[in-house]
Amino acid sequence: MTFIHYLYYKRITLAAFLIFALIVFACLALSDVPPRLLLYPLALCIAAGLVFLIIGYWQYRKTYKELELISGLRAELIDALPEPRGPQDMQYQQIIRALCTEEMQRQTEFTGKYNDLLDYYTAWAHQIKTPISAMKLSFQNEDSALARQSLNDLKRIEQYVDMALTYLKLDSGGIDYVIREHPLDDIIRQAIRNFSGEFINRKIALEYEQASYRVLTDDKWLAFVIEQILSNALKYTSEGTIRIFMDGSTLCISDTGIGIEEADIPRIFEKGFTGCNGRKDKRASGIGLYLCKRICDNLSHEISACSKVGVGTTIRIDLQQSTLGIE
Repeated sequence: MTFIHYLYYKRITLAAFLIFALIVFACLALSDVPPRLLLYPLALCIAAGLVFLIIGYWQYRKTYKELELISGLRAELIDALPEPRGPQDMQYQQIIRALCTEEMQRQTEFTGKYNDLLDYYTAWAHQIKTPISAMKLSFQNEDSALARQSLNDLKRIEQYVDMALTYLKLDSGGIDYVIREHPLDDIIRQAIRNFSGEFINRKIALEYEQASYRVLTDDKWLAFVIEQILSNALKYTSEGTIRIFMDGSTLCISDTGIGIEEADIPRIFEKGFTGCNGRKDKRASGIGLYLCKRICDNLSHEISACSKVGVGTTIRIDLQQSTLGIE
């Protein structure tokens, strides 16, 4: 709050003061008072006005600073309000208290409903995995094209269940990250094993260069990110090769799929964005890469993409050592 802003705030009072001073000055001038005698009361009025103006500005700035300090508070806002300086301030504070109370009630209600929803989907995710596991065991005892395809579909279903649960947990703070140094090769191989059947059935080649690299991360959630990227690569690659390799400290997953429109690339990590490919494939939800971006941000890994339509897509995850502490 600058002094100019304060003068603008008090513009009506200042205008009234100047008008009254001019009226008094005009009355004295019409009374044949010598000019030098007119300057003395005018100077006194101006000096007194400046004193009151400076005092008012100091008090106003003090109150402004107090409000500025508590503007980011929620529950503490009511108790932190400065003392009212008049009836108008009291009315404003009553309105603020009423709004804060209503907001806290709604927040409490929303938190309760959200926690109930999270508990329900968490229980549902664990329950649905039981019949999925039973079906996987049944199909593993058969050696047929239908059984192999069914196993791949079941793994996809299981992946979507995990995706839904992760989506809910991200905004609830329900994810606990355990940051340690891990061999990157172990994490990648774990993700590859989950899609080995799909690679074989669809006759898509996998080129994997062993990553002799240790990364500071949470292995569970980095594996989730890699699985999501591999899932997308397989989804949009009908034939050709998926390649996994290191470029310095950057993990690269490249495919020979349909590619992404250049105009869509800056937005592919946005929530719900599907772009041109999403219009062709109605199953696209725009959630997978959004989750990858959120998790990578939490793990201090930078994720990016480059692509060309008809050539393929490369997703890059910069795994350079961050400032996160090792547990």
